[in-house]
Amino acid sequence: MQEPTTTALSKEMQDCVEACMACHSACEETMSSCMQMGGQAQMQIMRALIDCSETTRMCSDMMMRRSPMSAEMCALCAKACDMCAEACMSMPDDPQMMACAQACRRCAETCRAMAGATM
Repeated sequence: MQEPTTTALSKEMQDCVEACMACHSACEETMSSCMQMGGQAQMQIMRALIDCSETTRMCSDMMMRRSPMSAEMCALCAKACDMCAEACMSMPDDPQMMACAQACRRCAETCRAMAGATM
C-alpha cells in the first residue's frame, strides 16, 4: 500500500499559520480579560475579538488543508485582524490589549502577503 504524498506547506504558509494561531490565542486570552472588566465600551472590543479569533482559526485550518479558497480567506482574515488591532488600541494602558494588538498586526501582515500569493 502506497502512502499518499502531500506537499509540505511553504515557509510563508507555515509562518502565516503560526501567526494565525498565535493571534487566535491572544484574542481568546484578551476576551477573558475583557469579560472580567465588563462595561459597555468592552462590547465593541469583544465583537472585534470574537470576529478575529474565529477568522484566524478558520484561516489557519484552510491553509493547512490547502483549501482553494485560502487566498480569499487570508484577505478577510487580514481585515478582521486590522479591525481587532484598532479596537484593542483603544485601551493603550492595558498590557493584554497591547499584546493582542501586536499579534493581530503580525497576523494581518502575514495574511496580506499570503492573499497576494498563489497558493
